[in-house]
Amino acid sequence: MAEHTTASVRGHDVPLGLYLDGRWSETGRRFAVLNPGDGTTVAEVADGGPHEAVRALDAAVAAQEGWRFVAPRERAELFHRAYTLLRDRADAIADVMVLESGKPRAEAVGEFTLSAGFFRWYAEQIAHLHGTFADSSPGGYRVVTTHQPVGPSFLITPWNFPLLMAARKAGAALAAGCTTVLKSAKETPLTAALFVDVLHEAGFPAGTVNLVHTSDSAAISDALLPDPRLRKISFTGSTGVGATLLGKAAGNIVNSSMELGGDGPFVVLDDADVDLAVREAVTCKFRNAGQACVAANRIILHRDIADEFTRKFVAQAEKLRVGDGFDEGVDVGPIITEAQRERVAELVGAFVGSGAELLAGGRAIPGKGYFFEPTVLRVRDRDHDFCREELFAPVAALYTVDTVAEAIAFANDTRYGLAAYLFTRDLSRAFAVSERLDVGMVGINRGIMADPAAAFGGVKASGLGREGGHDGIYEFLEPKYLAVTVDERDALGREA
Repeated sequence: MAEHTTASVRGHDVPLGLYLDGRWSETGRRFAVLNPGDGTTVAEVADGGPHEAVRALDAAVAAQEGWRFVAPRERAELFHRAYTLLRDRADAIADVMVLESGKPRAEAVGEFTLSAGFFRWYAEQIAHLHGTFADSSPGGYRVVTTHQPVGPSFLITPWNFPLLMAARKAGAALAAGCTTVLKSAKETPLTAALFVDVLHEAGFPAGTVNLVHTSDSAAISDALLPDPRLRKISFTGSTGVGATLLGKAAGNIVNSSMELGGDGPFVVLDDADVDLAVREAVTCKFRNAGQACVAANRIILHRDIADEFTRKFVAQAEKLRVGDGFDEGVDVGPIITEAQRERVAELVGAFVGSGAELLAGGRAIPGKGYFFEPTVLRVRDRDHDFCREELFAPVAALYTVDTVAEAIAFANDTRYGLAAYLFTRDLSRAFAVSERLDVGMVGINRGIMADPAAAFGGVKASGLGREGGHDGIYEFLEPKYLAVTVDERDALGREA
């Protein structure tokens, strides 16, 4: 059986196997990776199952003790080498992302740049993970708090940002001293393979990074989560799947981080710069064809500016060019699968059937690929479940409110709490409203806020824990308290 099978994908060599204990290997089973832009097969990758998942965990467990005690500077040097190699392969990674996820190439380049930035950020932080030292309350001993790696970690990444999620999760885990089992999304395994190949070439020790592709994600989770050697799961995906994984992790008391769904309220108040709000809303809504957990989900407009915003927003939405990600000037790529596009069509039908006014788009685009028109709806009756659910589509739902209090109440009237957006010229108002929005992140007068130095995550059904910044690394560290007796008389002499 071949140990290292590759394919040429748009002129770039991409490993097709699983990466286990420092080597690429085959399984004898394969599944196809499709291009959502035309429905063709990009490549076929090795299909891992429970046996391969356990092999990956075996390797991670064997490597954990050694990796934990690698000196911070040595670990950081590996990160710096990986960052340099990532930049050298920027074109290959961006091209592969376009082919398997469908996103426009400009967006793929933007994702690459942000992902590489996360890796550089982690490299810079490894030597700056600190504990605390304090006197005990009664005296006589010292309270020392240090941190140690959680241990072997299972990282599950989504298809919509295949490089960013892999770099953000694996970077934090490895920086903290944890070994990893990375499970790629079945729609985008090739991007994950290129990322792991970079870590291999950079010299990360065998077993620290393991990669499993699979057509049956549940079988992999079922094999790993009950294993007492697994100490951490980090998942990005839907709230439903996250809840299922939490249930499975509970039996083994596995440390869990969950970055789940969102219902991003995009609030534009009466004193907002409307032109700025429109530009940011178009980006925040239609980036990645709306397939993002932090996308603008409900655009909530104060009545005083609603008509102006709506007119300008519809005009901009109608100018967006839909097409293949490699075509020049394309703004919106395809929906990830045919089934997902059918769901989008049903969603639009539900809105219109409930009385929503269709202002732009609303139809699947015939021909090759899974394209859907950028769609704008004005919604008057918001007493429907789909008005508080994640759209995950190039569909903008516009709502009108009469007061700031009503805007806050509607923004919070959802089980989700990931990201919100607020547009106002008044700084005091911005702080006052932001503090009342029940979310983990607020973009003030901006629609994009991902940053390596920032803590990314939500509340309520949007998840547990944070990714990015110092918080992202500490998610993979456990505090350890040392009570150290200090006998000052012995230390200073009996006369003390």
